[in-house]
Amino acid sequence: MKIGIDSLSYDIPKIQLPIKDLAIARNIEPAKLEKGLGLINMAFPDVHQDAIVFAANALTKLIEQENLEPSEIHRIYVGSESGIDASKPIGSYLVGMMDDYFDENKFTHCDAVDFTFACIGGVDAFHNCLDFVRSNPDKKAIVICTDIAKYDLESTGEYTQGAGAVALLISANPRLIEVENNFSVSTKGVFDFFKPHRTVKKENIGITNNEAWEGVLESEIEIFKEQPVFDGQYSNDCYIERTTDAYFQFKKLKEEEGILYDSWKAIIMHLPYSFQARRMFAEIYAADHPELAKEYQKNDPEYFSKIKALSKSEEYRAFVAEKFAPAERASSLIGNMYTASMFMGMLSTLCDYYEKKENLTEKTLGFIAYGSGAKSKVFEGKLVESWEKVIEKQKLFESLEKSKTIDINTYHQLHKKEKTVSVITPQKEWILESIETEKPNLIGARYYKWVK
Repeated sequence: MKIGIDSLSYDIPKIQLPIKDLAIARNIEPAKLEKGLGLINMAFPDVHQDAIVFAANALTKLIEQENLEPSEIHRIYVGSESGIDASKPIGSYLVGMMDDYFDENKFTHCDAVDFTFACIGGVDAFHNCLDFVRSNPDKKAIVICTDIAKYDLESTGEYTQGAGAVALLISANPRLIEVENNFSVSTKGVFDFFKPHRTVKKENIGITNNEAWEGVLESEIEIFKEQPVFDGQYSNDCYIERTTDAYFQFKKLKEEEGILYDSWKAIIMHLPYSFQARRMFAEIYAADHPELAKEYQKNDPEYFSKIKALSKSEEYRAFVAEKFAPAERASSLIGNMYTASMFMGMLSTLCDYYEKKENLTEKTLGFIAYGSGAKSKVFEGKLVESWEKVIEKQKLFESLEKSKTIDINTYHQLHKKEKTVSVITPQKEWILESIETEKPNLIGARYYKWVK
C-alpha cells in the first residue's frame, strides 16, 4: 500500500515589500540581499491576517478544490511556531471554523492537535499523519503548516521575514507523491533560535497603579514576543551539523553505496532565506563524493576556505541550478515561512518543472528538514503518474505576480501594529474579526469570520 501526499493547497499574504526598498531604508547594499541571499520580495501579513487565518484559508481551499466530504477527514494536524495560545491549539480553531463554513458539527469527529519544534514542526505533523494513514489506509488526514516569520525592526533577521500556510492531504494511493516509511532523525538540545517567555518588572513599565492591571499580584509581568532570540551564525552551524548527520543516517538506512544526492531529481530543504540550502549543502556535497571527500577533511586548517571555494566552482553552481534553484524561486518572492517553508519549496519545485513541461513521473525528491533547537529529518518522495493534474490547479507563480506592493512606511505601520485598516479589503477569505477584551471569562478569545 502506497502512502503519501494526495494533493495540496496554500495561502500567502497578498501584499509584499520589495527587498530593495528595505535594503535602502536600512543602509544595506541591495545586491547583498538580492544576489547574495536570493531575496526579491517579502510577503507580509495584512491587518486582518494571522497564522490561523492563513491555515483556515489553505484548509478551506483544499477541501473545496478536492471536493472532500468532512466525513473523509479524520485528522487536522498543525505544525506551527506561531501559535497564539499556550493551551488552545490552532487545530481546535480550525475545526470550529470549518463547522461554521461548511455545516455545524460536520468536523466534530476530527482529531486536532498542534506540533511545535521551530521550523520542523510541520514535518513532525506530516510524519505522524503518514504513520496514521499507513495504519488506517481507508482514512485521510490533513497537515497544515502555518507561520508568520517576524523579526525585530533593524535586526539581522528582518530581511528574511515572510508568512503563509501550506495544507497537505495525506492518503493511501496518493496522486502526487509516495513517501516511503524511512525517516532519519538527528536531534540535539541547543539555543540557536527560540521564543522564550520573558518577564518585566511592573515598576519598569509604569503600571504599578494602572487600573487595567488591578488584581495582578506578581511583581513581574510575563510577556511573549513573536520575534525570536537568535544567533544567526550559530544557527547556521547547527543547521549544517544536524542536516549532515541526518543525511548520512538516511544513507545508512537506505544502504546506499553511491552518492545519495545523485539519486534525487531535486533537493527540498528548509529555506530561512532563498539561498540558504545552496550555501549550507556544500559540506555534504564534498563529504558524500568519493573523490572530493579525500581532499576536504575537517581536520585540515584550510577546510572552510576550501569549502567556500568549492561552493563558488562551476561544477557546484551547475549542481545548485539543477537541484536547488526550482525550490528557491518561490522563497525569493515570499520569504521565510518557518514550518511551511520546506513544503512551499516542494510546491515551487513542482510548479517550476510543470511550467517547463518536464516529466517527473517516478522521479525521486530528497527532503532535508530542519528546525532550530535543533532537529533534522531526511526522507524521500517519489512522484506518481498523476502529479501534473494536481499541480496544474495550483498556479503558484501567477498568484505571486498578483501581490500588491507596499511602501516602507506602510510596512513599518503593519510591523508595529499601528495600522488598523487592511491594505487590501478582504474578499472570499477568512479574517480575524475581533479579540475579546472585556468579558472576564473570555479575555483574549479570538473570533474569526468568512468574508464573502
